[in-house]
This record gives sequence, C-alpha cells and structure tokens, in this order.
Amino acid sequence: MSERTTDPAEPPASGDRTDSATEAFLAHRNLLFTVAYEMLGSAADAEDVLQETWLRWAGVDLGTVLDQRAYLVKITTRQALSRLRTLGRRKESYIGPWLPEPLLTAPDVAEDVELAESVSMAMLLVLETLGPTERAVFVLREVFDLGYDEIAEAVGKTQAAVRQIAHRARSHVAARRPRGTVSSAETQGALQAFQRAVETGELQSLLDILAPDVVLLSDGGGVKQAVPRPVVGADKVARLFAAGLDKVGAAMSLEPVQINGGPALLLRLDGELDGVLAVRVESGMIAGLYYVRNPEKLSRVERETAVSR
Repeated sequence: MSERTTDPAEPPASGDRTDSATEAFLAHRNLLFTVAYEMLGSAADAEDVLQETWLRWAGVDLGTVLDQRAYLVKITTRQALSRLRTLGRRKESYIGPWLPEPLLTAPDVAEDVELAESVSMAMLLVLETLGPTERAVFVLREVFDLGYDEIAEAVGKTQAAVRQIAHRARSHVAARRPRGTVSSAETQGALQAFQRAVETGELQSLLDILAPDVVLLSDGGGVKQAVPRPVVGADKVARLFAAGLDKVGAAMSLEPVQINGGPALLLRLDGELDGVLAVRVESGMIAGLYYVRNPEKLSRVERETAVSR
C-alpha cells in the first residue's frame, strides 16, 4: 500500500480551523483582557480568564459564529463572572485594605479619556461596590458599548432585566465616580509638584499640593506594612508622608510613570521596587493616593500591559 502524501501548501482542515481560531482570539485579546480586568481588578485573574476563554473558543464551530468579537466577549464575561464570585470570597479574608492590581500602561491610553477613566484605580474601586452582574453589565454597556441583546446573552438575563440593571448600575456609579476630567498638562503639573514635595520632604510643599479632603489608601497584602484604613485630610496625609520620608531618606528614589491610564510614581528603596503610588488629580491638586506595596501585585508595573476598547 502506497503512503498518502499531502501538499504542504494546503494544511489539513483542522489546521485551518485552529489557525482561524487563533487569529480571531489574538485579534481581540487586548479587548478581552480589558473586559476581564475591569470586572476583576486583577491582571493575574484576568489572564486566567483568558486561558479559560481560549480553551472554550478552541472548541467552537466557527461556522456557526456570526460575530466573533461578541462571541469571545460573551465567553470572557461568563468566565469572569464565575471568577468574580470566587474573588469576592477571597477578598473577605484579605489582610488590610484591598486595591486593584496596578498596570503600567502606554501613553496613548490616557488620550482615550473614557478608557483611561474606566481602568483608573479610582473607577475600579467604584466598580468594587457593584454586585457581580451589575459590574458586568456596566462594563459591557458603558465602557465597551455592547448592545443589550449581546449583554443579555453574556450574563444570562433577559434584555428587559439587563436594561434595569444597567440603569441601576449607572446611577450607583454616577454617585460615586471621580468628579470631572483633568487635562494632561494639569495632571503632569500636579504629579511633578507632588514628586518634588515628596523628594524634599517639606511638609508645607506637601500641604500645598494635597487637596483638603485628599484620601490615601494603602495595600500591603499582609506582606508589607500599610496603613490599615483610609487616611483622610491634607494635614494627616502630609504628616504621614513626612514621617515615612524621615525613615527612608536617601535610600528612596521616585520614577514618574503612567499607571492605569493615569499619573503615578514607582517608589524604589536602595534600587529595589517597593511599591507604586497612583494619584488622582482634581482642580490641579492631588485628591486621591493609591499606594500598592503587596509584592504579588507589582509584576505589571515595570512592563507595559496593552488595554483597549
């Protein structure tokens, strides 16, 4: 019996199918990661969701899929919802305040105002106050502009129910989201002034750049020292920074970066990464400080992570 040969220019049909599935998945990967990350606040968990999405996508008959983007978003949303409920139980036992996992983002993310706001530390904390389904509906509708029919299929609800959930979530977020938008120049000016104040350790310089009602949140994950509860008010925050700077002195160095589409500083002690300090600017002053020291959350602050809508 003669051996059957195949033309190397024409791979088997299964190979074609795998290549097509891979191409579609890679074409939408950044979008899918962003959906999962905005639902979970964790890059590590978002990557796990993408792995699960790929495994399910690889088994789909592509001939039955009319809109590959919508189908992939549906799979990702369902996996993220399942993961979100698990995360909720994990956060209950988290040591100290919980902050989202920070991402080093490209400069062009800040140019997309809606995307930058949606991945900001402040907005992700607002999204934490929503229930899992509300969070999914809000993200898919308000950030990614999916139709109610697509969202309904993704979350397993009727369109009427999704419309009600979207309205409720929109109102909830509107009452808690950061106030207004700030120009890039205003943001950079505030960050530079804050960096100079921190580097000099001058109490008055810190007071001059901090908003009267500034809030500091810190996440050490039980591994690194962190303030156990929010610190509110310019005087308290400035004195806390001044006291900390007295301890570290010349060992500290600061590097301005863009974290989650907004201004931030990488803080190093003796050259070793100690944490990331993301800031929120309002009216030219620092209104929010988000200091992440938990080592498990710092793997994405020295290499860019692509996010997209």
